[in-house]
Amino acid sequence: MRYVLKQQLFSWGDDFCIKDDQGRDVFFVDGRAFSIGEKLSFQDMGGNELAFISQKLLSWGPTYQIYRGSQLAAVVKKSLFTFIHCKFTVDVPGPDDLEAEGDFLDHEYSFSRGGRTVACVSKQWFSWTDTYGVDIADGEDDILILASTVVIDMVCHGDRRGSGNG
Repeated sequence: MRYVLKQQLFSWGDDFCIKDDQGRDVFFVDGRAFSIGEKLSFQDMGGNELAFISQKLLSWGPTYQIYRGSQLAAVVKKSLFTFIHCKFTVDVPGPDDLEAEGDFLDHEYSFSRGGRTVACVSKQWFSWTDTYGVDIADGEDDILILASTVVIDMVCHGDRRGSGNG
């Protein structure tokens, strides 16, 4: 399934929608502006919370937790010691961790599990706009991958927020 997101739209405290490839709003992300640490509620269009993203305070490097209800679904963390390019891990309970690698600044990266690509993030599909796509393989956890994409965008593009460079 392919989803469409706006580049640099994400800002803690802001609300935004994620669209499907037909341009229909399918998910709503509610930013929590006045909280300790950064928090987002990932919802369906009926307002039902599907995931909750929370910044983990007092950790080495950018770290965020994704919850489903009261259960920790994943920890998204930027690897600190990579020499050539950035890398993120999406640590899920059990053996199915994901890794995200590629060019995060230009929205050209992929998620993989055990060496197999399970999702691609690309601005190339929308080369003349500030839009990019997230293409997720069938059978994958769309919510987890989209929530992780939101976290990665916040970590990699946080310095551009509020600067008017949108």
